[in-house]
Amino acid sequence: MSVAADPTAEPTAGVSVAEGAPAFRYARVEKPEDLPAEEARCVDVAILDLNFGWPNLGHDSIVQAVRETASRLAAPLADAEICLRAVSFAVRDHGMLPAPPGGGRFAVYVGSGGPGHVDPRRNDGVSEFSQGVREDPAWERTAFALFDAIRDDPGAALLTVCHSFGVLCRWAGIAEPVLRGAAKGGKRSGVFEDVLSTAALDHPWFSRLAVHLPDGRHLRVLENRLFDLVPLPGAHPAGFLALGYERGYERGYERGDGRDGDGLTMAELARDAGGVMPRILGVNSHPEIVDRIHQHRILEAKLARGEVSRAWYEERLEALTRVYPAEDSDRRLRLTSEYTFLLPLRFHLERQVRLRAEARGHAADLDESRVLGLH
Repeated sequence: MSVAADPTAEPTAGVSVAEGAPAFRYARVEKPEDLPAEEARCVDVAILDLNFGWPNLGHDSIVQAVRETASRLAAPLADAEICLRAVSFAVRDHGMLPAPPGGGRFAVYVGSGGPGHVDPRRNDGVSEFSQGVREDPAWERTAFALFDAIRDDPGAALLTVCHSFGVLCRWAGIAEPVLRGAAKGGKRSGVFEDVLSTAALDHPWFSRLAVHLPDGRHLRVLENRLFDLVPLPGAHPAGFLALGYERGYERGYERGDGRDGDGLTMAELARDAGGVMPRILGVNSHPEIVDRIHQHRILEAKLARGEVSRAWYEERLEALTRVYPAEDSDRRLRLTSEYTFLLPLRFHLERQVRLRAEARGHAADLDESRVLGLH
């Protein structure tokens, strides 16, 4: 799956940095000449679109999250005469990837979900799990080099969801994809519960999520995936913390160590220098999809425009409307989205806007530590 106003639509009226200059811009890169020129007035955010051209909700949700941050920061963006620009790279179907950090252009990277196996070599277009995807795996080497550069740059951040989290796990060597067979109920699609690990309960950021959970441990997630990411024994690269696992409904057991199921569902690979917010974070769910009622409207519009098939529409609708048996399910989904995606993204974007404003000689009323509730 991949919230989603049309990413190419004009931003909300009144959100501008100067006459005729929107506070939010969007660019799509499917070939080298599509990449817009670097501009001192644009804080560029790199979106790694792994959807292989498939219709989805998640990619546009990521774009919308950047747009909403621009709206939230409208006043300081206007004062500094700068904007946030989401630059979306078609990774798997066109081999487009952003430049690594350090060159002054990109510092925040966000990876989307997508179809098929997380190892591009396994997608032959025929195997059921490939979901019709046949891809050139050449992009993976470049993506892994990009991840290396992000890890080594303390000012860079990478947030990944679903498929891109699987790619991150392959890069770090922390987990391998295992197809969900009949014994586990097959494809995992809808609203489920994950469980925070003991390490998450001690984490300076995710321990704050835990205090909002009814039992201090189980959180609601929206999922649409074929694979579990099963941890590899002895895999403990520097900076790695396993933060969440799937709840083992199918097996119905508790291990007593915070792990109900064997699928890794959240992990940190690097932390911000301040010691609280993750700067490389991945989840095997879709926290970018927040407002399910709004998503339903988008599905209706896509179907009416003929962009998607009836089968695709009904599968996504079923996933969005399958409600976990509790009255507060939507509130708990929102809580998960805030702590595992929206607030980390806002933290890193606000920092980049503040740094760009200061570089342009503007003392912007910005402090990303406010996101942490420290000020």
